Amino acid sequence: LMALKEENEALNEIKEEDQYMNHDFKTEEKSYSCSETETTFQLQEMAPKTENISCFTCQECGNSFTHKGSFNRHMRIHTGERPYTCHQCGKSFTNTGSLNRHMRIHTGERPFTCRQCGKGFHQHGNLKVHMRIHTGEKPFACQQCGKRFKRKVNLDYHMIIHTAERLYTCEQCGMSFSQKEKYEYHIQSHTTEKPYTCR
Repeated sequence: LMALKEENEALNEIKEEDQYMNHDFKTEEKSYSCSETETTFQLQEMAPKTENISCFTCQECGNSFTHKGSFNRHMRIHTGERPYTCHQCGKSFTNTGSLNRHMRIHTGERPFTCRQCGKGFHQHGNLKVHMRIHTGEKPFACQQCGKRFKRKVNLDYHMIIHTAERLYTCEQCGMSFSQKEKYEYHIQSHTTEKPYTCR
Protein backbone atom coordinates (compact mmCIF):
# COMPACT_ATOMS: atom_id res chain seq x y z
CA LEU A 1 0.00 0.00 0.00
CA MET A 2 2.87 2.37 0.86
CA ALA A 3 4.60 1.71 -2.49
CA LEU A 4 1.34 2.42 -4.33
CA LYS A 5 0.98 5.74 -2.45
CA GLU A 6 4.58 6.79 -3.34
CA GLU A 7 4.03 5.86 -6.99
CA ASN A 8 0.84 7.96 -7.04
CA GLU A 9 2.68 10.98 -5.55
CA ALA A 10 5.47 10.63 -8.14
CA LEU A 11 2.88 10.58 -10.94
CA ASN A 12 1.22 13.71 -9.52
CA GLU A 13 4.59 15.51 -9.50
CA ILE A 14 5.19 14.56 -13.14
CA LYS A 15 1.69 15.76 -14.08
CA GLU A 16 2.34 19.05 -12.27
CA GLU A 17 5.62 19.58 -14.17
CA ASP A 18 3.98 18.74 -17.51
CA GLN A 19 0.84 20.82 -17.03
CA TYR A 20 2.26 23.67 -19.11
CA MET A 21 3.57 21.47 -21.95
CA ASN A 22 0.31 21.53 -23.97
CA HIS A 23 -1.14 24.62 -22.37
CA ASP A 24 -1.92 28.01 -23.82
CA PHE A 25 -0.25 31.06 -22.34
CA LYS A 26 -1.44 34.51 -21.40
CA THR A 27 0.76 37.49 -22.05
CA GLU A 28 1.92 39.83 -19.32
CA GLU A 29 3.30 43.23 -20.20
CA LYS A 30 6.67 44.37 -18.88
CA SER A 31 8.73 47.43 -19.74
CA TYR A 32 11.96 47.30 -21.71
CA SER A 33 14.12 50.39 -21.62
CA CYS A 34 16.71 51.05 -24.29
CA SER A 35 19.80 52.67 -22.76
CA GLU A 36 20.97 54.03 -26.14
CA THR A 37 17.81 55.90 -27.11
CA GLU A 38 16.19 56.21 -23.67
CA THR A 39 12.99 54.85 -25.20
CA THR A 40 10.74 52.56 -23.18
CA PHE A 41 8.98 49.68 -24.92
CA GLN A 42 6.30 47.36 -23.62
CA LEU A 43 7.17 43.67 -23.73
CA GLN A 44 4.74 40.83 -23.69
CA GLU A 45 6.30 37.88 -21.86
CA MET A 46 5.18 34.31 -21.43
CA ALA A 47 3.27 33.63 -18.26
CA PRO A 48 1.80 30.22 -17.41
CA LYS A 49 -1.84 31.29 -17.40
CA THR A 50 -4.37 30.73 -20.20
CA GLU A 51 -5.30 32.21 -23.60
CA ASN A 52 -2.82 32.80 -26.45
CA ILE A 53 0.82 31.80 -26.89
CA SER A 54 2.91 34.72 -25.70
CA CYS A 55 5.42 36.81 -27.53
CA PHE A 56 7.67 39.84 -27.31
CA THR A 57 6.16 42.70 -29.29
CA CYS A 58 8.18 45.64 -30.58
CA GLN A 59 6.29 48.84 -29.86
CA GLU A 60 8.29 50.66 -32.56
CA CYS A 61 7.02 48.61 -35.52
CA GLY A 62 4.62 45.96 -34.17
CA ASN A 63 6.71 42.87 -35.05
CA SER A 64 6.26 40.00 -32.59
CA PHE A 65 8.72 37.35 -31.44
CA THR A 66 8.38 34.16 -29.39
CA HIS A 67 11.95 34.33 -28.02
CA LYS A 68 13.61 37.17 -26.15
CA GLY A 69 16.87 36.64 -28.10
CA SER A 70 15.05 37.17 -31.40
CA PHE A 71 13.40 40.28 -29.99
CA ASN A 72 16.77 41.65 -28.82
CA ARG A 73 18.32 41.03 -32.26
CA HIS A 74 15.35 42.79 -33.87
CA MET A 75 15.71 45.82 -31.58
CA ARG A 76 19.15 46.45 -33.09
CA ILE A 77 17.34 47.59 -36.25
CA HIS A 78 15.87 50.47 -34.25
CA THR A 79 18.88 51.21 -32.02
CA GLY A 80 21.46 50.90 -34.81
CA GLU A 81 23.63 48.63 -32.66
CA ARG A 82 25.99 46.42 -34.71
CA PRO A 83 28.04 44.40 -32.21
CA TYR A 84 29.60 41.89 -34.67
CA THR A 85 32.52 43.28 -36.67
CA CYS A 86 34.53 41.76 -39.52
CA HIS A 87 38.19 41.69 -38.47
CA GLN A 88 39.31 41.97 -42.11
CA CYS A 89 37.42 45.03 -43.38
CA GLY A 90 35.77 46.53 -40.28
CA LYS A 91 32.17 46.22 -41.52
CA SER A 92 29.72 45.64 -38.65
CA PHE A 93 26.56 43.53 -38.41
CA THR A 94 23.56 43.10 -36.13
CA ASN A 95 23.92 39.30 -35.84
CA THR A 96 26.47 36.52 -36.24
CA GLY A 97 24.64 34.97 -39.20
CA SER A 98 25.11 38.13 -41.25
CA LEU A 99 28.77 38.31 -40.25
CA ASN A 100 29.31 34.66 -41.25
CA ARG A 101 27.66 35.24 -44.65
CA HIS A 102 29.81 38.35 -45.14
CA MET A 103 33.00 36.42 -44.32
CA ARG A 104 32.45 34.29 -47.44
CA ILE A 105 33.38 37.36 -49.50
CA HIS A 106 36.85 37.31 -47.92
CA THR A 107 37.31 33.52 -47.91
CA GLY A 108 35.92 33.04 -51.41
CA GLU A 109 33.64 30.28 -50.14
CA ARG A 110 30.66 29.68 -52.43
CA PRO A 111 28.67 26.88 -50.79
CA PHE A 112 25.56 27.27 -52.96
CA THR A 113 26.07 25.79 -56.43
CA CYS A 114 23.73 25.78 -59.41
CA ARG A 115 23.09 22.17 -60.46
CA GLN A 116 22.49 23.20 -64.06
CA CYS A 117 25.55 25.30 -64.85
CA GLY A 118 27.86 24.86 -61.84
CA LYS A 119 28.06 28.55 -60.90
CA GLY A 120 28.66 29.08 -57.17
CA PHE A 121 27.21 31.70 -54.82
CA HIS A 122 27.98 33.13 -51.38
CA GLN A 123 24.30 33.18 -50.35
CA HIS A 124 21.33 30.90 -50.99
CA GLY A 125 19.18 33.89 -52.01
CA ASN A 126 21.59 34.71 -54.84
CA LEU A 127 21.34 31.12 -56.10
CA LYS A 128 17.53 31.37 -56.05
CA VAL A 129 17.64 34.54 -58.16
CA HIS A 130 20.16 32.92 -60.52
CA MET A 131 17.91 29.87 -61.03
CA ARG A 132 15.35 32.16 -62.69
CA ILE A 133 17.72 32.34 -65.66
CA HIS A 134 17.21 28.61 -66.18
CA THR A 135 13.51 28.43 -65.26
CA GLY A 136 12.43 31.67 -66.94
CA GLU A 137 10.46 32.61 -63.81
CA LYS A 138 9.64 36.32 -63.53
CA PRO A 139 7.82 36.76 -60.20
CA PHE A 140 7.81 40.57 -60.08
CA ALA A 141 5.07 42.17 -62.20
CA CYS A 142 4.44 45.84 -62.94
CA GLN A 143 0.93 46.70 -61.76
CA GLN A 144 0.57 49.37 -64.45
CA CYS A 145 1.68 47.65 -67.66
CA GLY A 146 2.03 43.97 -66.74
CA LYS A 147 5.71 43.65 -67.69
CA ARG A 148 7.42 40.99 -65.54
CA PHE A 149 10.91 40.84 -64.04
CA LYS A 150 13.21 38.25 -62.47
CA ARG A 151 14.43 40.64 -59.76
CA LYS A 152 12.61 43.23 -57.66
CA VAL A 153 15.36 45.78 -58.24
CA ASN A 154 14.62 45.60 -61.98
CA LEU A 155 10.91 46.19 -61.33
CA ASP A 156 11.77 49.17 -59.11
CA TYR A 157 13.97 50.62 -61.87
CA HIS A 158 11.21 49.99 -64.44
CA MET A 159 8.65 51.85 -62.28
CA ILE A 160 10.51 55.10 -63.02
CA ILE A 161 8.95 54.93 -66.49
CA HIS A 162 5.48 55.26 -64.96
CA THR A 163 6.16 57.58 -62.04
CA ALA A 164 9.11 59.88 -62.78
CA GLU A 165 9.08 63.19 -64.55
CA ARG A 166 10.26 63.07 -68.14
CA LEU A 167 13.34 65.25 -67.76
CA TYR A 168 15.01 64.46 -71.08
CA THR A 169 13.28 65.76 -74.24
CA CYS A 170 14.56 65.22 -77.76
CA GLU A 171 14.88 68.59 -79.53
CA GLN A 172 14.42 66.99 -82.95
CA CYS A 173 11.20 65.02 -82.47
CA GLY A 174 9.84 66.03 -79.05
CA MET A 175 9.94 62.56 -77.48
CA SER A 176 10.68 62.70 -73.76
CA PHE A 177 12.36 60.21 -71.45
CA SER A 178 12.67 59.71 -67.71
CA GLN A 179 15.98 57.84 -67.99
CA LYS A 180 19.11 59.50 -69.33
CA GLU A 181 20.42 56.27 -70.89
CA LYS A 182 17.25 55.80 -72.96
CA TYR A 183 17.32 59.45 -74.04
CA GLU A 184 20.94 59.16 -75.20
CA TYR A 185 20.17 55.93 -77.05
CA HIS A 186 17.23 57.65 -78.78
CA ILE A 187 19.37 60.65 -79.82
CA GLN A 188 21.64 58.27 -81.76
CA SER A 189 18.66 57.31 -83.95
CA HIS A 190 18.69 60.86 -85.38
CA THR A 191 22.41 60.89 -86.11
CA THR A 192 24.57 58.82 -88.38
CA GLU A 193 26.62 57.77 -85.36
CA LYS A 194 26.64 53.97 -84.96
CA PRO A 195 28.56 53.25 -81.73
CA TYR A 196 27.93 49.50 -81.88
CA THR A 197 29.10 47.53 -84.89
CA CYS A 198 28.40 43.91 -85.84
CA ARG A 199 31.35 41.55 -85.93
